[in-house]
Amino acid sequence: MRKILLLIFSMLTTTLFSQNKNVTGNVTEKSSGDPIPGVTVIVKGSNVGTETDFNGSFQLNNVNPSSILVFSFVGMETKEIKVGLKNALNVVLEQDNQLLNEVVVVGYGTQRKKELTGAVSVVSNEAIEELKPVRVEQALQGQVAGVNITTSSGAPGAASNIRIRGISTNGDNRPLILVDGNRIEDLSVINPSDIQSINILKDATAGIYGVQAANGVILITTKSGRKNSDFKFTFNSYTGLQETTRTIPLLNATEYALLINEAHAANGETLPFSSVNGLGQGTNWQEEVFNTAFINSSDITINKGYENVALSFGASYLDQDGIVGVSKSNFNRFTSKLNITADIIDKLKLTSTVIYTKTNRSGLAENVLGSVLFNALNFDPTLPVTDTNGNYTLTPVIGFGSEVINPLAQINDSFNRTTVHKIAPTIRLNYEVLPGLKAEGRFQYNYATVNTRSFAPEANYGESSTVFDRAINSYVDYKVGYQDFIFDAFLTYEKTINDVHKFNALVGTSVSKAQVENINNKVFEGMPIADFDNPNTESATRVVNVNEEGNIPRNVDGDRLLSYFTRLQYNYEDKYLLSFMIRRDGSSKFGPKNKFGYFPSASVGWVVSEENFLKNDDLVNFLKIRASYGIVGNDRIPAFAYESLLDGEGAYVFDEVVNIGLTPGRLSNPEIRWEKQKPLNIGFDLKVFNKVDFTFDFFRKETEDLLLSPQVSGTLGVGGPGAAAPIVNAGTVVNQGFEFSLAYKNNVSEDFSYAASFNLTSLKNEVLRVNGEGDFLFGGNFGVGGENDISRMQKGFPIGYFHGYKTDGIFQNQTEVNNHANQDNANPGDIRYVDINKDGVINEDDRTYVGDPIPDVTFGVNLSFNYKNFDMSMYGFASIGNDIVRNFDRNLPRTNKPTYYLDRWRGEGTSNTFPRVTTGANNNYLFSDFYVEDGSFFRLQNAQVGYTLDQRLVDQFKLDKLRFYVSVNNLFTLTKYNGYDPNVSNGNPIGDGIDLGFYPTPRTYLFGVNVKF
Repeated sequence: MRKILLLIFSMLTTTLFSQNKNVTGNVTEKSSGDPIPGVTVIVKGSNVGTETDFNGSFQLNNVNPSSILVFSFVGMETKEIKVGLKNALNVVLEQDNQLLNEVVVVGYGTQRKKELTGAVSVVSNEAIEELKPVRVEQALQGQVAGVNITTSSGAPGAASNIRIRGISTNGDNRPLILVDGNRIEDLSVINPSDIQSINILKDATAGIYGVQAANGVILITTKSGRKNSDFKFTFNSYTGLQETTRTIPLLNATEYALLINEAHAANGETLPFSSVNGLGQGTNWQEEVFNTAFINSSDITINKGYENVALSFGASYLDQDGIVGVSKSNFNRFTSKLNITADIIDKLKLTSTVIYTKTNRSGLAENVLGSVLFNALNFDPTLPVTDTNGNYTLTPVIGFGSEVINPLAQINDSFNRTTVHKIAPTIRLNYEVLPGLKAEGRFQYNYATVNTRSFAPEANYGESSTVFDRAINSYVDYKVGYQDFIFDAFLTYEKTINDVHKFNALVGTSVSKAQVENINNKVFEGMPIADFDNPNTESATRVVNVNEEGNIPRNVDGDRLLSYFTRLQYNYEDKYLLSFMIRRDGSSKFGPKNKFGYFPSASVGWVVSEENFLKNDDLVNFLKIRASYGIVGNDRIPAFAYESLLDGEGAYVFDEVVNIGLTPGRLSNPEIRWEKQKPLNIGFDLKVFNKVDFTFDFFRKETEDLLLSPQVSGTLGVGGPGAAAPIVNAGTVVNQGFEFSLAYKNNVSEDFSYAASFNLTSLKNEVLRVNGEGDFLFGGNFGVGGENDISRMQKGFPIGYFHGYKTDGIFQNQTEVNNHANQDNANPGDIRYVDINKDGVINEDDRTYVGDPIPDVTFGVNLSFNYKNFDMSMYGFASIGNDIVRNFDRNLPRTNKPTYYLDRWRGEGTSNTFPRVTTGANNNYLFSDFYVEDGSFFRLQNAQVGYTLDQRLVDQFKLDKLRFYVSVNNLFTLTKYNGYDPNVSNGNPIGDGIDLGFYPTPRTYLFGVNVKF
């Protein structure tokens, strides 16, 4: 019977599949949902085929159901679909990343990826859209080798620090950022959904952009419309909840009281708590200040194309509350963008983009002594939030210093808002003068106003005075304007000789100027009744016009640049590649002798896979070896830094009245010259099995003539208000390491595909030379009134390394104390410091390297899966080898402590890692490796699951695409660090990695929708 059924089934299927039929269908692009005209549709193994029409539709007649249709289009992945029993096919093509990346935006033009000779990385819009970042830079972490992103804060709207291949200078390490060719300083003004791609130039080839490209270049291309296309709408929206990823384990009220009593008893003092009965858990101040906060975002894009014009308009709105303070720590942003591409006349093309952004940000004190989280960690857990009258509890008289206050009272009295309006238009004209010869002019303009308003109400936070107490109401209204323009003009010429010799020449000039407008800066004090929204400034008893009293001019000229550049590229048979460029930059920041600098660079490439011995190889599909070297200038110092300006402040007595006047500020140095970076890069790109891509780069970037302010004698008058040491060329730093990335993509079947990628960067930073008094520079603070030089820039060490005492356990008894080097105030239970120089005395000379904040290795891992209508993706990032200074413990007699104090020394043999507690004099609070922790971590930055509705169902709603998704950002972090967040950074090359209660990056749960119609 079974054999008979199989025979009948075989006969039926053979009959069905032997009957030819007509097949129709539509082809659309996955990311946009737009129909794709001109797609080639061929019956596999035959010459029968057709192309899709303007609406992406096609029809093939007399097709056998067993046939396989092949869909192909330039820039898209080829797709094969078996006809089967279907009469209508809805085919979705994805962009082929390899083909798409063949055309990469580089300096003043584009270039096929195959022809690139520099280190260039690309981040696609798909990666950005999957991560749903609030700020663009958040999408870069873990996506690109050699690029490290650290957050300055987890607060809404907080900026991130971008470092490309390490820290090259003790000054400004920011890369140059260009959006559609327009230079911007703050990525918060860009809606991530507007981005089409991000290209990152990491080596000497970035030098084509001149002086501001020394730290690398980030080129952002925004989305634009297509010619000859119907109206297309894209709507994206998500809403979500945010929470803290962790709280620091602290002593509860009972544990706290016992520890405080022990500390006082150790010094022979009266116990503060006569009884601990009934104290219980007490107040958990972290639970009081942390909240669940909302985040919402929506954006819409409208595209339309005509025969000679393409239009694109987009608008977005984001609103994010903070997990600390909620609306008191809020960020909201409105953006709008208009892009126009037009063929004005034959051979003349116009491209114009206008971006308008408005942001509002309210914030709390963070990552400083006395911040909200600092106080939540240190305030007394035995005290309630409010007293019996409903007023916030005051700080007790003794044992808390002057900066530890009730954190909820601090939040309640925080009122501030910074509003930024920015408009950034660009105009680009391109004219084909002759075949192969094009002339292009670009004008870019930025104008922004920044208005910061803050209100400080009359307040008293302690039973004795604190630094936050205010006797009167005060209100500050500060407004400043920034504007700059850049004009570029250049010629490009392309010529091919005998189909083997390809030349591309570029010559051009660039001019830029910046200006600051001091619009308003007033302080109002003494208003009897006032609040933030109604400050009642007309009743102020005192008004200070800071600009007038400080003789601050209305308009201040910023830096000016004048540049000339040229580049020649040569390509022989797509095998041998050569590029040479030189740029002459002139900057107003240097004196007449050194105003101009010349900066050449060169790069070469060999496409080995084009050689006969490797061409058409089944294993190796592509192999290119490349190298680059050059010199790139850097002038990121204050404007007119070579001369001394009258921007200092001095007091003098005239007619027995103290008057304030102007004095010279920073000391002049007309001899300062360009800081020069010399980047070397050697690498290769490899593709095997048509599925695996591998890229490797070795880099060495040496920075000479560092522009810095050295320590100088106070007799030079650098201690007055506004005064400063001169800027000099006095240092050399080198960054060296390697990068590699590995990517694999596999379409298992029509229903299932997956992709995986991994990138890793190894980095070693070393200071080769520092000139000045002591031959080092210092920075960073530890504790209150403690050491202010715990970070150093010094020869033979990484820049910003931690300089302190090494420890060797805990003194267990008096004999160990007596047998050790002379250490002031040492007693059993205290930290034992290492006598580095073996002179028998523990003093400043024994301070040494105890860690550094620069990671040795960073890596990212990305996974994605697609099954039918479901998609899933995960992104992870790791930082290994970076150290963090734990500086959020306020070492005072009555401040609270983390639970690791429970493992303290309480007698001989009880602990050899954590010292005793006492209110008596001791040196346990000197900066040492006891306070330095391993900050290594792995973080799953994003996990997302989406579902796209079946096309047949979507068609019923007259939509092109409808997708729903759930996503979690910052799902978990694996780390041994005891603080809130191991990705802590303040961006300072000297003084980074010091944690004073870092505002943690929140975990965010999102639900969103993508609609295209």
